[in-house]
Amino acid sequence: MATKNAPRHSRRAATDGLVVHPTRPVPVHDGPDGRRVATLPAEQLGGPTWVPVVETSGGWRRVLLPSRPNRASGWISGTGLRTAHTPYSVRVDLAERRLTLLESARKVGRWEVAIGGAKTPTPSGRTFLMATLARKKTSPSPIVLPLGTHSATLDTFGGGPGTVALHGWPDASVFGKAVTHGCVRVPGDALKALSRVPLGSLVFING
Repeated sequence: MATKNAPRHSRRAATDGLVVHPTRPVPVHDGPDGRRVATLPAEQLGGPTWVPVVETSGGWRRVLLPSRPNRASGWISGTGLRTAHTPYSVRVDLAERRLTLLESARKVGRWEVAIGGAKTPTPSGRTFLMATLARKKTSPSPIVLPLGTHSATLDTFGGGPGTVALHGWPDASVFGKAVTHGCVRVPGDALKALSRVPLGSLVFING
């Protein structure tokens, strides 16, 4: 989804873990009772859409959007939404090339990872876990975890819209290096832990 007129959100602010799932496609507005700028689908990539709530105003919820431009957000009505809370968040430190998994703000795992190269950098900012894809072909990764952010230098990649993802990699020599097309490659035990994180959980990518 493209949301050129959607408001941007903070790069670093945390939330209380509230995530919502629209049971049907819902309009996205640029403010409470504002102008319609997009539609949030009930499903994406073969699974349910769960997005994090970053602000509340009356019966309206401001949510992060899985769209271009990166860091887009929008307001949706709180009516008819399924709600849940996730205690998890993920932090990717691009300078240190490390990923940290937190549960209720407590570190439960930390791994060295591979990040985007100089010409295809991993985009920084606040995003979220958008989907969990189990692949029939297990190499290079049996599970791919797309995020709600996209490459700033690639309009498309692998037939898709340049979505950035967390995924495994069979060659451990890449970890600690800047060699990917923008995705974050993680070790097998990290992928196993991340695959249990609920959709909609926040991911902070710090440059």
